[in-house]
Amino acid sequence: MKSIDQPLPLQAGQIKRSPAMIVLLLALLLGLQPVTTDLYLPTLPALKQGFSASMVQAQLTLTALLLAFGTSQLFWGPLSDKWGRRPVLLGGIFVYALSAVTCALAPNIEALIAARTLQGVAMGACVMAARAIVRDLYEPIEGAKVMSQALSGLGLIACTCVPVGGFLTDFLGWRWALSSLVLFAVSTGLLIYLYFDESLQQLNPRALEAKSLWAATKKIIRNPTFLAYSALSTASYAGLFTFLATSAFIFTQSMGLSKTFYGLLMVTMSFSYIVGTFICRWLLLRISIQSCVVYAGFVSFFSGLLMLLIAYAGPGQSWFGPWAVMLPINVFLMAHGVHQPCGQSGCIAPFPEMAGTASALNGFSMMVVAFGMGTWIGTHMSDPLLALAHGLLLWSSCLVLIAWFGVRKIPIIAQREAA
Repeated sequence: MKSIDQPLPLQAGQIKRSPAMIVLLLALLLGLQPVTTDLYLPTLPALKQGFSASMVQAQLTLTALLLAFGTSQLFWGPLSDKWGRRPVLLGGIFVYALSAVTCALAPNIEALIAARTLQGVAMGACVMAARAIVRDLYEPIEGAKVMSQALSGLGLIACTCVPVGGFLTDFLGWRWALSSLVLFAVSTGLLIYLYFDESLQQLNPRALEAKSLWAATKKIIRNPTFLAYSALSTASYAGLFTFLATSAFIFTQSMGLSKTFYGLLMVTMSFSYIVGTFICRWLLLRISIQSCVVYAGFVSFFSGLLMLLIAYAGPGQSWFGPWAVMLPINVFLMAHGVHQPCGQSGCIAPFPEMAGTASALNGFSMMVVAFGMGTWIGTHMSDPLLALAHGLLLWSSCLVLIAWFGVRKIPIIAQREAA
């Protein structure tokens, strides 16, 4: 019987791909996450009012999706190591499209929560497979560069999400905003079907066996490279999620801005993220991945301190307004554009033979933390601005500590060779 380290060769033809198509597909698959969350943000106050739902119920439509997203990856990862990325992607995007239709037609808040949970399960298949594809096709440093290109595309997608969601919610209603997710899913599914053959060259038939899965999980979570880089991507995403979960209430309720203007504010955030991904690629050509992360960690920490200062000193001052709040957020997002490609590619670098499982564990940690943060935010929204400031400072502090005491001390290539 073959061991977990001796997977069976994939009986398939030569994979047909171009670098540009791979980056496009990765951008669309990874872009499912901001499309599903960011486009949804302007609808939160409207659906809360439309369903006469509580704040906790409204937040649950977001946090339940994220918990399902993270938890489902624990199944999707090993399944993709066993069956390949393509069948998991096609099945995931099909279920996503069906759940998007169900969300748009939901008769009550309970049905919407259930449909969003299913949507999170389907999204988990697509995003997990996208991260695993990077490890299938590229070595660690090159993978970080390709991931940053794909995340630049994600940033462009994110630029349109909140403005489109705000526009559709303002003029047509929140159901039309949720219906737009169906179009995105169908378009992405067609591209996968037509242009993606398979990236995994060796299937692991034992990937879902309990003993084999437990051995793989132990190997991954004991690896210091995985722990450091997974913690990095998790803390960075948690900081972003803190803003996403509070932003609609800060800008549209506390400040009284229209949902369309709120969407335009969010475009600046996406632009800063895109700039960060370009900075990441520029830095990787000149310095080590560890140095990139350390520099970005200190930038993140500065943004957290600045947000806290603005939250406590700003209200009532002549200079305080939406752009004052967005300043530290945009600084954080530039650093986020470095942390995510480095973190997501770095944590799976030591595991070419089980990249799906490693990607799943990383995604699970990100979403569990986001779920916990969303639950906390739902009970601390008496002042959304202070909830944002406290949360951002927490995660920006974690980022600089992880970068300095974790990532800085772990050579990613050396750890991969030792694994």
